[in-house]
Amino acid sequence: MATLSVNVNKIAVLRNSRGGDEPRVTAAAEAALRAGAGGITVHPRPDQRHIRPQDVRDLAALVAGRAEFNIEGNPFAPARGDYPGLLALVRETRPQQVTLVPDGDGQITSDHGFDLDRDAGRLAPLVAALKATGTRVSLFMDAGAPGIARAAELGADRIELYTGPYAQAHAAGDSAAAVALCRETATEAQAAGLGVNAGHDLSQANLADFLRGVPGVLEVSIGHALVGEALYAGLEPTVRAYLAIIASAR
Repeated sequence: MATLSVNVNKIAVLRNSRGGDEPRVTAAAEAALRAGAGGITVHPRPDQRHIRPQDVRDLAALVAGRAEFNIEGNPFAPARGDYPGLLALVRETRPQQVTLVPDGDGQITSDHGFDLDRDAGRLAPLVAALKATGTRVSLFMDAGAPGIARAAELGADRIELYTGPYAQAHAAGDSAAAVALCRETATEAQAAGLGVNAGHDLSQANLADFLRGVPGVLEVSIGHALVGEALYAGLEPTVRAYLAIIASAR
C-alpha cells in the first residue's frame, strides 16, 4: 500500500503571510502523524517563500523515528542567505528520502520533471553525494519522459511521477490517456529497478483512480489539496480520509 507523505509547505505559506510563528508547521506535522500519515514532506527553496531551513531542522527532529522525512529541492540551486543549499540541509538533517526537483524562483510550483538528456551529467555527482549521506534519492520526472531507465544508471532509487497533467485531465473528465501514460512510465521505471512515487495536484477526488490505474506506487506526496480540504474538515480527519482512499485502492 502506498505511503501518504503530507507536504506542509502551505502551512508555512500561511505563517509567512502574517509573520511570527503561527500556524506552526511542527503542529501541523504532529497532527498529520497522529492521524496516521507515514511521512512528512517539505520543499525548501532558496527564496524561502514557504519552508525555511529552520523548519527543516525542527521537522527532522519531530519526525525522527516516527515516520519518513522527505526533503524536496533543486540540487542545482546554490546557497543563498540563510539557505545553505540542498546537499548541506540533507547532510545536517539526514532525511529518509530526498526528492530532486528542477524548479526555479520564477515557478509558482513545480511544473515539470528533469530532462535526463540535458541534466544527467550534472545530476550524477549530486546523486552520489546525497546517497553517501544514507538517504534514498528520487528524481521528479514527467510521465512519458524518454529514457526513464537512465535514472537508475545515475544511482537514483526512485522516480516521482509529476501528476499535474493527470489531475487536469481527471478534472476535465477524460483521464484515460493520462493514466495510461503514467502507468507506462511507472512500468518502465520498475523494470529498471526503480521505485515509483507520485505527487502534484493529487486530491481526494482523483487519488483512487490514479492508484488503481498505476499499480505499485510506493508513496504519494500531497500538500496543496490536502491542506485546502482540511480548512473545511480539519487536518486529522482529512489525513484519515486520504488513508482510507489509499487503502480502498489497494
